[in-house]
Amino acid sequence: MATIAISHDQDAIQGEVQIAAPPERVFQALTDPRQLLQWWGQKGMYHGTGWKTDVRPGGEWQCEGVNDTDGSPYHVSGEYVEVDPPRLVSYTWVASWSGPLKTLVRWELEAASGGTLVRLRHSGFWGAPSAVQGHYHGWQRVIGWMQAFVEKGETVGDASGDFSSAAGLGATESRRRVVVRVDAKAGAVRR
Repeated sequence: MATIAISHDQDAIQGEVQIAAPPERVFQALTDPRQLLQWWGQKGMYHGTGWKTDVRPGGEWQCEGVNDTDGSPYHVSGEYVEVDPPRLVSYTWVASWSGPLKTLVRWELEAASGGTLVRLRHSGFWGAPSAVQGHYHGWQRVIGWMQAFVEKGETVGDASGDFSSAAGLGATESRRRVVVRVDAKAGAVRR
């Protein structure tokens, strides 16, 4: 069952999900630009038009994309901080819709019965409550998209937006936690 929460101090988003695939497969989905382009986004919401990754400490990554609701472009980029295939990847995150805010994304992958326990931590939001909220909702979608891609081969064009079952959220929890606000300036539809 997937869980995702904002820390009490509003500085970080933490998530966890069990994925029915080995850590090597999940690591590839998180770092291979061809695969990222296939699963990170949703038709009618937003989608990437190009990904570049140099997966090594100090290497840069970049995603260019388009908001499908209004056609506006977006850009997200950063630098890899830690890379330990297939167990860990972390990178800085600077998004065009968040101004100068620079945060840190960390994925930990642990072999577990039946696949991989994936832990996500996105930190550095102190003093930016609207950014943490927007990214919180975004990570719920992203985790669902990744799980659907790795486990079932679903791509951006297949994504329906309801990842409550893929992420292991019950119907009540899904209604309460998966809220999509169409507010491109706040980044809610882009993350």
